[in-house]
Amino acid sequence: MSEFLGPLAGFGVTFSTMFKKPNTEFYPEEKNPTAERFHGRHQLNRYADGLEKCIGCELCAWACPADAIYVEGADNTEDERFSPGERFGRVYQINYLRCIGCGLCIEACPTRALTMTNDYEMVDDNRTDLIYDKGRLLAPLEEGMRPPPHPMAPGTTADDYYTGTVSPADAADPAAPTDGQPS
Repeated sequence: MSEFLGPLAGFGVTFSTMFKKPNTEFYPEEKNPTAERFHGRHQLNRYADGLEKCIGCELCAWACPADAIYVEGADNTEDERFSPGERFGRVYQINYLRCIGCGLCIEACPTRALTMTNDYEMVDDNRTDLIYDKGRLLAPLEEGMRPPPHPMAPGTTADDYYTGTVSPADAADPAAPTDGQPS
């Protein structure tokens, strides 16, 4: 008797779901918000004056279990300064074909240069475009920021940047052009 009732119980589940309303998401038209701590696309952050936070230490690449990050550091000079301090990340790449979104790179970063956004739409039609370089990872320049390379804010040291005491007003150098045009 149980041999006969077993398959009927399975058909009963199938029959009962036929009359339920389907749980459909209308994804491209309606985008639901992600969770607050969602791990999406990475972003390389900037200080308030536009200098990059990445110091090229490569700790994020060492922490990545999927070997998805490649960093090449270089030395800052007084003529070309991309970050406060001695070094900056000259080459920065994240291979999203390998990235597993674990966030270990975020935890390893000593300057909070690397964070993860809520952006999850990272599809492309070829594999090479899923290797994001520094230009695609850098945070956009906000109001009052100047694109690097430029000197540190007058009267500040690298410690002022790391403690967060530099503001966009400190970065305003009246002698330096902000629109890329010579003064």
